[in-house]
Amino acid sequence: MVRLKRRRLKRYSTKEATYNDEDQTVRMYLRGRPIILSAPTDVADNYDITKVATAPSQKLKLDWVYGYRGRDCRSNLYMLPTGEMVYFVAAVVVLYNTEEQNQRHYLGHTDDVKSLAIHPNKLIVATGQCAGHDKREARPHVRVWNSVSLHTMAVIGMNDFDISVCCISFSKADGGALLLAIDEASDHTISVWDWQKGEHGYKITETKCSVDTIVAAEFHPLDRSSIVTCGKSHIAFWTLDAGGTLYKRMGIFETRDKPKYVLCVSFLQSGDVITGDSNGNLVVWGRGTNTILRLIKNVHEGPIFSICVLKDGGVITGGGKDGRLVQFDSNLAKTGEESQIEGHYGGIRVISEGRGSQLLVGTTRNCILTGTGSLGFQPVVLGHTDELWGLAAHPSIPQFATAGHDKLLQMWDSMSHSILWSKDIGEQAQSLAFSPDGNTIAVGCVSGHWLVFDSQTRELLGQYSDGIEPIQVIQYSPDGSMLALGSRDNHVYVYQVSEDGQKYSRVGRCMGHSSYVTHIDWSSDSQTIRSNSGDYELLYWNAGTCRQVPQSSSFKDTEWATSTCTISFQTIGIWPENADGTDVNCSDRSHDSKLMATGDDFGKVKLYSYPVIQPRSLNHAYGGHSSHVTGVSFLHDDSRLVSTGGKDTSVLQWIIS
Repeated sequence: MVRLKRRRLKRYSTKEATYNDEDQTVRMYLRGRPIILSAPTDVADNYDITKVATAPSQKLKLDWVYGYRGRDCRSNLYMLPTGEMVYFVAAVVVLYNTEEQNQRHYLGHTDDVKSLAIHPNKLIVATGQCAGHDKREARPHVRVWNSVSLHTMAVIGMNDFDISVCCISFSKADGGALLLAIDEASDHTISVWDWQKGEHGYKITETKCSVDTIVAAEFHPLDRSSIVTCGKSHIAFWTLDAGGTLYKRMGIFETRDKPKYVLCVSFLQSGDVITGDSNGNLVVWGRGTNTILRLIKNVHEGPIFSICVLKDGGVITGGGKDGRLVQFDSNLAKTGEESQIEGHYGGIRVISEGRGSQLLVGTTRNCILTGTGSLGFQPVVLGHTDELWGLAAHPSIPQFATAGHDKLLQMWDSMSHSILWSKDIGEQAQSLAFSPDGNTIAVGCVSGHWLVFDSQTRELLGQYSDGIEPIQVIQYSPDGSMLALGSRDNHVYVYQVSEDGQKYSRVGRCMGHSSYVTHIDWSSDSQTIRSNSGDYELLYWNAGTCRQVPQSSSFKDTEWATSTCTISFQTIGIWPENADGTDVNCSDRSHDSKLMATGDDFGKVKLYSYPVIQPRSLNHAYGGHSSHVTGVSFLHDDSRLVSTGGKDTSVLQWIIS
């Protein structure tokens, strides 16, 4: 009877998974492709495919966010009265108190945050986001929230924006009753909202702004009905009339050189508008006019990305190319005080006032510095600047390493939340692995090269090459005697490791996959490798001979040192409804084998009870990354989980409790 009952199983539209009692295998489908997985002996006889697995009792709490988005966003770094800096990276808005070394996080967004504005009362914050990979799940909108309680006060424009909200500003002269937003769509729509009307606000007006790129939009601090927008080869002065209609006057450059970009806008205490442009010039526009009052040429070599008007009326400008901060008094006479940001931090993207005489500086290489012109600037936030794929946890201490397409290999300490060291390795990195003793790090590169470094001294111990395609995955065997590399050329390369991880000699090449290799696991006895590929295969290899072992059922009871392969009997339940085989990018099993974490294409980190052998397995899901989560890794003692975002360049650290 039991057998009959099992045969009459419910067919899930998920993977249409079925269990065959005779040969004790599950057949599931990914994108219409059948995958047959053998059940381990200890579960085969009593396996019930219809059972729903419960979510684990443990949960994740976001502990620390590494990184800042300065490479392509502006006006996104401010000091709050709470003593916290507020800025964003990925889908997280970070409130960071550097003196207390404490972070809080606003997690209301579902994809990349692109814009930020502070209300005149300095307590309320508005943040705008872009559309996500799944447009239904992550639509562009603006969220208005309280920076003390982190309570969301309004969600605005959920069906009104197309691409992303690239600029937002609260009105100033009326106490912040209005909010303007610019959509990064082709005609850059500008809309003005009464944000306090209901939970979704009320749209007062909307009009096409410009076919050219808009980089800044601000309400005038003294004139309630006046708005300034600027961007590619233009500046526009807008008037919002009593009936809610917007009228535009373009700024007139007359005979003066029209810049390619007007890059930033601020307001002098007199009410005059001041802009910085791509020619390195400052332009003052008379209050209430669209004409130039004053031009200060060649303040910077290259573009001016930020103008900060200080409380005393002085002005500081920041150069995006020359990395200089230039100070002026309230009459725009140079004070002679200049400072230079070190080139490796990038150009200056944004300047704002910090505590006392301190300034906050966000850079184009995703760093945040604090300091003064006289005492210099120190980094308080460092991160990656390009797509991030490589992640590996140290096997015995609370550290982890990351590496990305920015050619940086970085070692982090999870307890002090700091970078221990950062090294330019001269190659775009794709994958990472620590040796079992933690003494060496192997880095797989986009070029097909792979490098081995001493994890303490950062010294390059060896440089090797296998093919010309990216090394997608790299893993040491548990006993440290071998190293396996999975390439985009469909092959797994195996090396013998000797002389304490300093010498590598190739054993052979595993050939048999019909698509690129995505994941690799070693058996606990270091004899066998299993691997997944881009067309959803699960293959097994004899590590010593590099021969494929076709009888997959013979490995059903094998103990695996790791569980990073996303397609295996132990990971059946990580695949959601109607999953494409590329939806889940990464998985990792905790060291005590009780938990599994995954990262997917929808910005989610998920936590499951391990093993995840039921097609329907409940989980806890967490946002914070933008669309693609590229890596998840439990730290050595399972106290924390680290995840990496691909294009969002962020590293998130979660406490497991």
